[in-house]
Amino acid sequence: MAFDALETPFGKVDKIIGGSAIYAAWAASNFTKPIKQVSIIGGDFPKEEITALEARGVQFEGVEVVPDGKSFFWSGRYHTDLNTRDTLVTDLNVLAQFDPKLPDSYQDCEFLMLGNLAPAVQISVINQLKKRPKLIVMDTMNYWMASAMDDLKKVLTMVDVLMVNDSEARELSGEYSIVKAALKIQQMGPKYLIIKKGEHGALLFHDKQIFFAPALPLEDVFDPTGAGDTFAGGFIGHIAHTRDISFNNMKTAIIVGSALASFCVEKFGPIRMKEISKDDITGRISEFVDLVDFDISLV
Repeated sequence: MAFDALETPFGKVDKIIGGSAIYAAWAASNFTKPIKQVSIIGGDFPKEEITALEARGVQFEGVEVVPDGKSFFWSGRYHTDLNTRDTLVTDLNVLAQFDPKLPDSYQDCEFLMLGNLAPAVQISVINQLKKRPKLIVMDTMNYWMASAMDDLKKVLTMVDVLMVNDSEARELSGEYSIVKAALKIQQMGPKYLIIKKGEHGALLFHDKQIFFAPALPLEDVFDPTGAGDTFAGGFIGHIAHTRDISFNNMKTAIIVGSALASFCVEKFGPIRMKEISKDDITGRISEFVDLVDFDISLV
């Protein structure tokens, strides 16, 4: 839960709400409730943003508020292709002291989504749950591979699903081939691996089963910030709604996540996520189905 300053080829905003937990909550709240948020914010975080999410069934008992502190702030500038960006400012602020404490009311959670934070923090959250959730999904990045590999390897043995992009999968595994990388990463612990490829879709691996979900070609991509977290929120939201953790249902969850992410990029920050309706989501998912549905006759 943070503030972002963003600059893309299509515009600029000096301060907007952001953060993995915000994007994931907006996405997941289309499918399931309650959503039990865990984060830390300063006294500067807008109360109206919390109120809006509370109306969607998001609970904030696990969010620590530091009244005299400042919320995490990140500033970035995207290049013309929107796949690369420069980080201009990273102010950890209250995030530097983040030591999550799970309330008793969170102990009944069946599904856990671990955002892209220090592996030690992810481990702490898992260890605080008295009963293991049905499914634990985690996100990570190359920064933790370089700075906290021992902790990262430990948390990988504790989760069911890992989400990374293709370059992170190669770095973590030491393999250039994505298929070989997926097999090696599964040996590290996660039974399922999701490799995000941005505008080129996403891959799901389980043993030697592979599923590919395309990205929807969009006329206007305005701001890719938060697309990966929105994807994760849509994915775990669908899983929590259906309570089905099979490979086949994860294929559907990837399409759902991709559909939500395709909305996210249409405006700055989470603005678009606040506007969409169930009908919008259903229509967008249908577009994904049409994209890959075809009949073929082999003569």
